[in-house]
Amino acid sequence: MTDPQPFGLVRIGAGLTFAQALGQLEAVLHDAVAGGGPAAVVQAPPGSGKTTLVPPLAANLALASARRASAEHDAGPPPRVVVTQPRRVAVRAAAKRLATLDGTRLGERVGYTVRGERHTGPETLVEFVTPGVLLRRLLADPGLDGVAAVVLDEVHERGLETDLLVGMLAEVRALRGDLTLVAMSATLDAARFAALLGGPATGEGDGGGPAPVVDCPSALHPLEVGWAASRAPRLDERGVTGAFLDHVADVALAESTAERARGRDVDALVFVPGAREVYHVAGRLRARAAGTEILELHGQAPPAEQDRAVSGRRPGDPPRIVVSTALAESSLTVPGVRLVVDSGLAREPRRDASRGMSGLVTVSCSRASAEQRAGRAARQGPGRVVRCYDERAFAAFPAQSTPEIASADLTEAALVLACWGAPGGAGLALPDAPPTAALADAVRTLAWIGAVDDAGRATPLGRSLARIPADPRLARALLEGAALVGPRAAAETVAMVARDLRPPGADLERLLAELRRGARSGRSPQARAWADDVRRFERLAAARTPDAWPDPTPRVATSHPTPGQVSPDAWPDPTPRVASAADTVGIVVGLAFPAMVARRVPGDREQYLLASGTRAGLPAGSPLAGREWLAIADAARAAGRDAAGTGAVVRAAAPISRETAEAVAAHLLTDRVEARFESGKVVARRERRLGAIQLESTPVRAGRGEGHAAVVRALTAEGLGVIGWSDAADGLRRRLALVRGQLGDPWPDVAEPALLARLDEWLAPEIDALADGTPARAVDLADPLRRLLPWPDAARFDELVPERLEVPSGSRVRIEYPPVEERGGMWPREGRDVATREEGNGPAPVVAVKLQECFGWAETPRLVDGRVPVLFHLLSPAGRPLAVTADLASFWSGPYAQVRAEMRGRYPKHPWPEDPWTAVATAKTKRRM
Repeated sequence: MTDPQPFGLVRIGAGLTFAQALGQLEAVLHDAVAGGGPAAVVQAPPGSGKTTLVPPLAANLALASARRASAEHDAGPPPRVVVTQPRRVAVRAAAKRLATLDGTRLGERVGYTVRGERHTGPETLVEFVTPGVLLRRLLADPGLDGVAAVVLDEVHERGLETDLLVGMLAEVRALRGDLTLVAMSATLDAARFAALLGGPATGEGDGGGPAPVVDCPSALHPLEVGWAASRAPRLDERGVTGAFLDHVADVALAESTAERARGRDVDALVFVPGAREVYHVAGRLRARAAGTEILELHGQAPPAEQDRAVSGRRPGDPPRIVVSTALAESSLTVPGVRLVVDSGLAREPRRDASRGMSGLVTVSCSRASAEQRAGRAARQGPGRVVRCYDERAFAAFPAQSTPEIASADLTEAALVLACWGAPGGAGLALPDAPPTAALADAVRTLAWIGAVDDAGRATPLGRSLARIPADPRLARALLEGAALVGPRAAAETVAMVARDLRPPGADLERLLAELRRGARSGRSPQARAWADDVRRFERLAAARTPDAWPDPTPRVATSHPTPGQVSPDAWPDPTPRVASAADTVGIVVGLAFPAMVARRVPGDREQYLLASGTRAGLPAGSPLAGREWLAIADAARAAGRDAAGTGAVVRAAAPISRETAEAVAAHLLTDRVEARFESGKVVARRERRLGAIQLESTPVRAGRGEGHAAVVRALTAEGLGVIGWSDAADGLRRRLALVRGQLGDPWPDVAEPALLARLDEWLAPEIDALADGTPARAVDLADPLRRLLPWPDAARFDELVPERLEVPSGSRVRIEYPPVEERGGMWPREGRDVATREEGNGPAPVVAVKLQECFGWAETPRLVDGRVPVLFHLLSPAGRPLAVTADLASFWSGPYAQVRAEMRGRYPKHPWPEDPWTAVATAKTKRRM
């Protein structure tokens, strides 16, 4: 092996703005190398040349360090610098550009690796990769043996995989003092990332403070901004409207024509949110823009077409309009562009926690993204941006894009963290912690497929799944599906679903047939890319069969298996290892997403109930309409006709049989007696369910335990009113509440929440009686309440709060105790305002008695050892209230005289003495006395 030569930075950096910052960055990294653990944050605008210059600089420093080391030890392979780019097209473009500037062939000194494609060799010094490739490489080799430096580019995009790399590499750097770590971005929260990279994995610093920040000033040329809002809405319930996309295409054509009319031979870059919108706009432009080359730039385009779009226009070529997704926003420089047309839309991941769904949704881009897009027009000279929305809409855009970790499905990320030994990100210096609820859902998903154990640590199966470049659920479906339908068929379905293609009418079987035809003919770039994925997944499936898994125990559907492998033994007919072609796609999709197995809801509309409990509708005109069972791969929130009134629409699914549904979702099968307490009695049915989907339901007699549980559930949900309070039970409860409020423990809290919390302590015999068929009306809660009386204190209960009070006339009058305060706690004690009591508003016990029965009674009775005065409602002979008082002595000495003057003429047969103190208390008239 020849001694590698350093990169010629002067030649490579000619004309690049970042060349002026190379000296500062070299000094920063060189000083750090001397002290161990070099790190830096680079902040520079798009097009400044940081992606082109920083990797070879890091490689030169690594070569120099290796040569110093080789003077003392035998020289090994040349040290490598690994550079991440968020998209495959950016990886290829960056590698080809640097190789060209270096004057070497791609794959020699400069190479790249993306999913399914690798161009590197033993002498490669700089390797560009996607974040996913580096993540899997880290899991396989946590020490990154042979890697001298890692450069994380476009950190500001806050992609989930890049965020994970920040935390994981910070930990590697803390363990490896010779690993250089550089984070780069166009618009970066520099202080935050400098703190994350500067210290050990905790992010708290290692004594040296945050990593140094190298800033390169912007080199933007003058930029003219125009506005061309559309009369048609940008979005409706089905996504981006066709009318708006037509408007974007027409604006791009008009502006390009106007630029040429001004004598400016420039290329245009049009931003739309996704591949579907790229096809629409590019198709309209091709039909109308004669003499202009229309190019497409998106993740699903073949590599040759992507390379053509990001390469410069050759002399004599016609003007170009490149229609692109957000991948040209910051990670790529498209040469020759001086005109940008921006739709103002972006496609971002969103997780719908309420429905258990995740997917990409179309939203307004952030203002930061809009500025990034606009800046593409002014990188190489004066430019113009035309925004297909108005200034008011721009002001309403969010300031920054939502970090992917805050909104995406975290299943794959959770598996990576578990394999790294940091379940949930514990101990890692991540830019943002994963949301608790989303992370918990992800861990539950990994648990049922057997990828993590009870502590959240990766199992051997989980580590195998993490090495497959697909969502863990699809990886599981690939491995298990290969044993059921064959490696080729499983690989075809997994490759189709993994590419997130939108099948017409949501029919995955129809899409698979189209992909097969396109791959055979070779005319469909999308089908060719799919075929490449199929070959790769087929190799992985053949290399990892279920027989080689750590836990090969058969999982039989009828025995309610725990999460893990679905054995062929679980199928209704276990003889064939390969399922029929009609069910093949549904089997693999169901294995990947068993909670999204769905059954048609009876009725006119095409509604489906998923095993997860969510409902979704089929899009109008779908060929899947009328199918009883579906295996759904993708469903998303939606409104309008396609959602069929459910709030969600099926985007990709395949038909399956009921037997297949039960097999692929075997861990969701339940067979139990469901008892309910309704209308005062227990009713029960034996129900067999697949998650939320009811399969069979038969009336049965509930057992004692099932009936008991049903009564408890009803009481907990609806309260003790389900049984009802008799007068005796209500009176006893009120008396207990007053004693509890004044004396506290050991007297029981009889507020409803407290009673419901201890049902089995005081109501168990009655609950069992109800479970055995006793009607609720036959149960009196008075006797159960007495079980709560504390002994020996209970012996004084009737003394503390008697049911009746004897008045001077000799009558025993019932005491009306105040209602129970259901929030529980203590009643107000003696310090309460007496006037309030006399108005009858306080929680005082009330005695309603004829006024004449209380003559001569001076001292107001008090209950609960004298703590609570009785509130008297003194009544007329007709039973109407004349006065309310808690102070009888004051009443006889004052207000009585006025009452006597008003009442003696109205009730002349009854005594109204001038002196109530000496009068005989009586319930009789004067004649009967």
